[in-house]
Amino acid sequence: MTPSKFADRPDKNRLETGTTFSPKFDKDGLLPAIATDASSGDVLMLAYMNEQALALSIETGIAHYWSRSRNQLWKKGETSGNMQRIVELRTDCDQDAVWISVEQQGAHSKGGGAACHVGYKSCFFRAVPTGNAPTHELQLEFKEQAPLFDPRDVYGKKS
Repeated sequence: MTPSKFADRPDKNRLETGTTFSPKFDKDGLLPAIATDASSGDVLMLAYMNEQALALSIETGIAHYWSRSRNQLWKKGETSGNMQRIVELRTDCDQDAVWISVEQQGAHSKGGGAACHVGYKSCFFRAVPTGNAPTHELQLEFKEQAPLFDPRDVYGKKS
């Protein structure tokens, strides 16, 4: 087993209130990462980082993730040109999740970068109605009117 790039986990008090960064990866070696737009605060995406992705994100200032569907390291924007420059990276109290505030930079997007692989600024571009809606007839509501790019132009295939 390769030694961790991060510090050993201290006692609970030091972990939750101290200054040592000691992330806790799950049983699959992953850590949830929430990315938000540094300017607007909008949630852009939820992804996962393994130890290598987290270390590269810290070292380069560019968001890297672990693709669970492709089972490989993923530098955000490497294919699409929609990079995420990290403005700030935070961890939660027990260090089992991170929040990254990013500047979304888009080479292929109209009006700025898109975080979503289907072309929208945010992966959370639709809302689920709550309150009086029957769950078996839910219709998603679009919160972004149109994608910023066509995935077929960027990825060469339907996403």
